[in-house]
Amino acid sequence: MKKRQIGTTGLMVTEIGFGGAAIGGLYRESSLQTANAAMQAAWDSGARMFDTAPFYGAGLSERRMGDFIREHGIDDAVLSTKVGRLLRPVPADQAPGNGYVKALPFAVDFDYSYDAIMKSVEMSYARLGLNRIDILYVHDIGVLTHGAERNARHFRDFCGSGIRALQELKAAGVIKGWGLGVNEVQVCLDVMAETDIDCILLAGRYTLLDRSAERKLLPLCQDRRTSLVIGGVFNSGILATGPVRDAHFDYAAPSPDVVARVTALQRLANDYGIPLAAAALQFPLRNTNIASVLVGTAKASSVQRNIELMTVHVPDEFYVRAEEHAIR
Repeated sequence: MKKRQIGTTGLMVTEIGFGGAAIGGLYRESSLQTANAAMQAAWDSGARMFDTAPFYGAGLSERRMGDFIREHGIDDAVLSTKVGRLLRPVPADQAPGNGYVKALPFAVDFDYSYDAIMKSVEMSYARLGLNRIDILYVHDIGVLTHGAERNARHFRDFCGSGIRALQELKAAGVIKGWGLGVNEVQVCLDVMAETDIDCILLAGRYTLLDRSAERKLLPLCQDRRTSLVIGGVFNSGILATGPVRDAHFDYAAPSPDVVARVTALQRLANDYGIPLAAAALQFPLRNTNIASVLVGTAKASSVQRNIELMTVHVPDEFYVRAEEHAIR
C-alpha cells in the first residue's frame, strides 16, 4: 500500500488506516474475536496506520489495539491515540457508556491542561502495553462537543498549558507528532492561530458530500505543512449506503437537503457505473495534503470490502460533476 508523510515529522503512513472506535463497541458490541479479525484484515491488506483513543469503549479499544500491534510488530506500524479525556473508575452500574456497548467501567472527564495530558499519556501507555506512541491527537476540543461556554474554558486550559505538554513530549522524543482529532473546522483554525501542529484527524468535514474544510482549512494546512488524516469519509454511513431508509448523516437522521444531495450523487455514480462508496472513499486522497483515510469498522468483511473499493477506477469527470452537490 502506498504511503504519505505526516507533515515534516518523517512519519510515513499508509493511505488507508484503521480507526479503532468500532472495536471499542461503538453502538454495538464487538467481541475480542471479531475485533482481532477486523484488525487482521486491515493488516493483511497492507494498512499500517492504526488509530485509537481512551474514549473508545472507555479504554477497551486501546487494550485491544495494543495487544494486536504488540503481537504483529510495533516497528511496522504507526500508532496514534488521543488526549483530552481522563478515565476514572466507577462501579459498573454507574459507567456512562457514551454510546459504547459493554464499555469498560470508567467515567470520562474532559481536561486539556498540562497535567492532564501528561497523565493521559501515561495511562494510554499502560492500557496499550506498548513502549511507543507515534502521534497524539487532542480529542474533541471545540464548540461542537462542549458548547461555547465550556469550550472557552477548555481552550484556555489547552493554550495556557496543554500545548506546552505536547511540545515537550515531542521534543523529548516520546511522540513524533501531535495535532487535533475533531469533527469541526473552526477549532482547527483557532488552534493554528496559536501554534503550529503536525496533523489533524478531521472527521466528516472533507468528504465527497461535506467540503467544509475546503475554503479555509485546506489552504492553511498546505501553507503550514500540516497533514490531514480523514475520518468519517462516509459521513456516518449515508455515502456508503446511499439515501436509503434509516441512513445516517453526522450520527443522526439526514435533513431533506442532505437526502437530495446524496440522491443526486447516487444517480451520478450510477451514470458512471461505479459504487458511490468507492468515490467517497477515494475522494480525500485526490488532495496531496491528505496523508491517510481511516476505515473504522469492527467487521473483517467490511474492511476487505473497503480495500476493494480503493481499486475501482473513478473518472476525474465524476468528481468534477459531483462538486455541485457538495455542502460547503
